[in-house]
Amino acid sequence: MTLPIASNASFRHASAQQLAQALTAARRQTLALFDRYAEAGYDVAARLPQEPHLLPPLWQLGNIAWFAEWFILREAPSSHPVDAVYNGLLSRGDDLFDANLVAHRARWSLELPGTGAVRMYAHEVLDRVLDKLSRVANRDSALYPYRLALAHEDLCGEAMLAGLQWLGVQAPASLLDSSPAATSGGQIAFPGASIELGSPHAAGFAFDNESPPQACYVPPFAIDSAPVTNAQFADFVQDGGYQNRQFWSAAGSAWLMRQERSSPLYWQRDALQWRTRRFGQPAILPPQEAVRHINLYEAQAYCAWIGRRLATEAEWEYAATSGHPLFQWGQVWEWTATPFEPYPGFVPAAWREYSAPHFMHHQVLRGASFATPPRLVSPRMRAFQAPERGEGFTGLRTCSW
Repeated sequence: MTLPIASNASFRHASAQQLAQALTAARRQTLALFDRYAEAGYDVAARLPQEPHLLPPLWQLGNIAWFAEWFILREAPSSHPVDAVYNGLLSRGDDLFDANLVAHRARWSLELPGTGAVRMYAHEVLDRVLDKLSRVANRDSALYPYRLALAHEDLCGEAMLAGLQWLGVQAPASLLDSSPAATSGGQIAFPGASIELGSPHAAGFAFDNESPPQACYVPPFAIDSAPVTNAQFADFVQDGGYQNRQFWSAAGSAWLMRQERSSPLYWQRDALQWRTRRFGQPAILPPQEAVRHINLYEAQAYCAWIGRRLATEAEWEYAATSGHPLFQWGQVWEWTATPFEPYPGFVPAAWREYSAPHFMHHQVLRGASFATPPRLVSPRMRAFQAPERGEGFTGLRTCSW
């Protein structure tokens, strides 16, 4: 699958009417995901493992609604706790659902309103948001908080879907992977060129870590036309890649010793074939599908085994925005060789905690996955993740000079 460089469906340029439709669709998806957690008994936080990559779904539903209320209805110019202009709909909403005030571990022990009350709160917020949006001028500045709330809900939705995978709970049928398998097309050679890295100033909405745009020279390189497949990664596993420490960095070796891992997350060997679990259901591992649930250390080890490397984010963005017909992306988020750092001149946007706390500790991911709503997909988007995390829909492609 080759994704377009730009799309009229992108939330970054969406009109008020398009945003109203997208916000409604996003909430429908959020509730479908929440219902799957509830049906499996995980709406009660005490039954949910306290993992760093999980959130109690009832708290997350409340947080999604609170976020939209904070930036849209309460007209807060930033996520700073004292910035809201108006009072909230819930008397203790800030104390319960503001991620800045409630530590991650504490979210399991909060005395939250009941499921019906939180759903009613979310419904009331969306109704008021849509009513206010119907009277907003179609200007980027006026539409910014609506685009921000939509992006936040979409990001939460992909995280909720990854959580269902981790817990082994069946996902809504509408969100199951229907993307075609990656097709191996060999390497694409790109000549050196100067590019503008990041989102142009006239891009409509941009995440703060994409700005300001940077002039960047990218030396010549060759990059895989498609992400590494399950079959290709299985060759690495079969060759003893997880046992041979020469392929692993010091940090990767330390992680591997703690995990005692001999294959990717969710893989199981059955006679002569690999099997996996998809949302709790056993399945034969599709050989030509882009490998997923790979962390940075596994990606780096595979590259060392095959004698190649990960692409820098500048190389990846150059390839993705080149319009080359053979460059396929969008099956999985892809690890890059670039640590997550601010571009020179970075200024935090309204959602201050989106990027800044993660600089220097995380690694840049580029692309998208089957779980990413198409409206969120952009070759400029700088996703990021901690190196040891592989629970999400993350894979890799290789590169060389």
